[in-house]
Amino acid sequence: MHGHNRVLRGGSWNNNAQNVRSAYRNHNEPGNRNNNIGFRCAQAQDRAGWLGFEQTRVQSAVRRRKEIGVRCVSSGPAEAARTLTGTLFIPRFSNFMTDAIMDSTTRIRHPLVDGCPPEWASGWGQDEFGIFAEFSLPEGGGRWVTQRMRWIPAGRFLMGSPEDEPGRDSDEGPQRGVMISKALWIFDTPCTQALWRAVMGDNPSRFVDPDRPVEQVSWDDTNAFIAKLNSAVGGLALRLPTEAEWEYACRAGTTEATYAGPMEILGNRNAPVLDEIAWYGGNSGVDFDLEDGWDSSNWPEKQYDHQKAGTRKVGEKLPNRWGLFDMLGNVWEWCSDWYDAGAYRASASVDPTGPTDGHYRVLRGGGWSDSAQGVRSAYRYHYEPGGRDGNFGFRCAQVQGA
Repeated sequence: MHGHNRVLRGGSWNNNAQNVRSAYRNHNEPGNRNNNIGFRCAQAQDRAGWLGFEQTRVQSAVRRRKEIGVRCVSSGPAEAARTLTGTLFIPRFSNFMTDAIMDSTTRIRHPLVDGCPPEWASGWGQDEFGIFAEFSLPEGGGRWVTQRMRWIPAGRFLMGSPEDEPGRDSDEGPQRGVMISKALWIFDTPCTQALWRAVMGDNPSRFVDPDRPVEQVSWDDTNAFIAKLNSAVGGLALRLPTEAEWEYACRAGTTEATYAGPMEILGNRNAPVLDEIAWYGGNSGVDFDLEDGWDSSNWPEKQYDHQKAGTRKVGEKLPNRWGLFDMLGNVWEWCSDWYDAGAYRASASVDPTGPTDGHYRVLRGGGWSDSAQGVRSAYRYHYEPGGRDGNFGFRCAQVQGA
């Protein structure tokens, strides 16, 4: 192909309104110079650039969660409208099984447009993991605690595990396609002790540290916390995620045993793939920094030798593709569902909510003392709703429109 002129786009400082439109096309000779002609550069990415978990890219992107992206704090709806507007474009990942991410031209409506961000947001922005919003509560002594939430698009995924996945339990199947029909806002970390204290005024945790996840909370406790928090922050409308919503958010489009890839189990508490994404029984005692750690000296087949262990500060391991930290490991996370070992055979394929009753509630994700088997995206655990344990925590979600 050849021609006499090259294309110019975008209009300039001295053009009329007709020329300053997204679709307008101008042209000029390649050697021409003018005081209203400039340029910008681009770098093309091949499809391989978007595939896989790309460890080096994610490692370079991970910072303390308060430092991720550009945080925009608004003084009102007018500023909010100027802060983030337009349509969000999300590139396709070949193994993302979602309606929301179909191809490179799929348009997903940005949840922070149409006048203002969520009424509960004290900060919001967008980074390499997607969209985030934050709410803040007074912590006492003039301090504030801030919780970041990530926007998770609606879509389809494979729930459960294939029969040949190492460590698989029978209640993880049959693996089947599930549709999450509504987008979610979800905590980017487990609920911290600082946030729990700001809402409830106490701290039930064994491993006391404001930046660690709250633990020793029952399913009943978490729902009492959520009710009180929803009353304190207008429009928040939080709840525990369903088991399906939790696994969908955890996988973030992946289909392997973990969001970092497949799992090779070398010993009871030794699965190298977990080391960079999760605190579990194999590594939770490495350089443990609290005096009252749990005696881990007799735990079998640890990835690293350690003598005492416990929970760790949230957000220290690599997140998944949607910017969610500690979805695997650190603490088990309560879900809203009743547990049934055979639930997958009978549950709905769209927005399943689990059985209508039962004796136990579901927990997902594994904890700081667990074996590698339990720290997989598909693993299901259960416990009495009133039960408390130093491994039990939670994160909250808010369901958006269809």
